[in-house]
Amino acid sequence: MSDWKKLESAFTSALKLSAAPVAVTFSAKAPEGVRKFLGSVPSSCSFWRVAQTAPAGKSAFFTEPSDHYNCPVGSYTHNVALPVERAHELDDVLGLMAKIGYLKMEEVPQIPRWSSAPKAIVYSHLADAPSTPDVVIFSLNANAAMLLGEATKAANASAGMEPLGRPTCMSLAAAEQKGGTMSLGCVGNRVYTELESGQVYMILRGRDLDAVAASLSAITNANEQLFAYHTGRKSSLLQLS
Repeated sequence: MSDWKKLESAFTSALKLSAAPVAVTFSAKAPEGVRKFLGSVPSSCSFWRVAQTAPAGKSAFFTEPSDHYNCPVGSYTHNVALPVERAHELDDVLGLMAKIGYLKMEEVPQIPRWSSAPKAIVYSHLADAPSTPDVVIFSLNANAAMLLGEATKAANASAGMEPLGRPTCMSLAAAEQKGGTMSLGCVGNRVYTELESGQVYMILRGRDLDAVAASLSAITNANEQLFAYHTGRKSSLLQLS
């Protein structure tokens, strides 16, 4: 098994992360030895922030399907069926989005969804992951996203897709199915997670982390050398003008 604590440290150092990467695992049963989430949140992506802001070493928890009912869009992308009495909420919010021109209803079938209905979803800092995570969410500034994107491509772990927009939560399924995916975030996600305005997401598959971390070291070194090259070139060309 990979050393998740060592990997989190490596990514944090290389990318100068301001927040811990969040490991997410969709499970067919409640995990042993992991605490159950108690409380209520307004969206499925709110759990990203709950995990991210939890104390190191104590961040792991799991949710049940009912914990996601407050978020009809998140329930849809996570393959969580809403109870009959709340099933209309998905149509309600999609109808609002279509009415105000946020999306077109014909786009909905193209939204990636998790392939199977989970019985539990586990969240934690990457360092605290109790098992190999399905996906890992990185909150990044543009420079760090560039480096991680290049490293993911170099490791042959990239989905090769353009950055995704709304809804942000579909990026988990997209990454699990196709590989490393960038998400620009959406207004709902930014409200619920308080993602900084200058940040975006990269979502990687847990099984790809070792390869991406190895590539990241080479990519970071290459970028440092190219920074020096371009800085010197710019200076010399400006002197000639």
